Amino acid sequence: MLNKDQVDRLNAQIAGEAYTSRMFLSMSCWALSKGLKGIGSFFKDHHESEEEHMHTLMDYLIQTGGKVKVGQVAAPPEEFDSVRAVFQIALEREVSVSKEITKMVDLFLQEKDYSAFTFLQTFVAEQHEEDHLFRMILEKIDLIGDDKQGVFWIDKEIATLTGSK
Repeated sequence: MLNKDQVDRLNAQIAGEAYTSRMFLSMSCWALSKGLKGIGSFFKDHHESEEEHMHTLMDYLIQTGGKVKVGQVAAPPEEFDSVRAVFQIALEREVSVSKEITKMVDLFLQEKDYSAFTFLQTFVAEQHEEDHLFRMILEKIDLIGDDKQGVFWIDKEIATLTGSK
């Protein structure tokens, strides 16, 4: 049985995943409105992945006797200054999520809840991959540049990450 701090922490993470999901959906719409199909598909895929994370956490909380609190989700930004800015904001969000997951893992370890600790390892590994992915994309944007030609090539490169052509 989870204690109040554990339930609150899981619910906070669920809310965080919901916000990240909406942010990626907003980024997808922004990119698609600019004719950037590869980037739009990339963020749509990431939106769906964040939704999965949210549902996985909700299922775990229910299975362990906790109560899921489905609250309001703040509206994410709808406009972005550039392709680079979109990916920088996404990286900053992923880094923030990584820190929150680390805090959650620490809490469960302090409580000696090894089952939850084991469950959370998937999220720890996923965050490592996401942080790396967004850093790699930003490095490519810096290498290619984000002028009109650069954005064209970046969109094509991002499309290869989603299977979108």
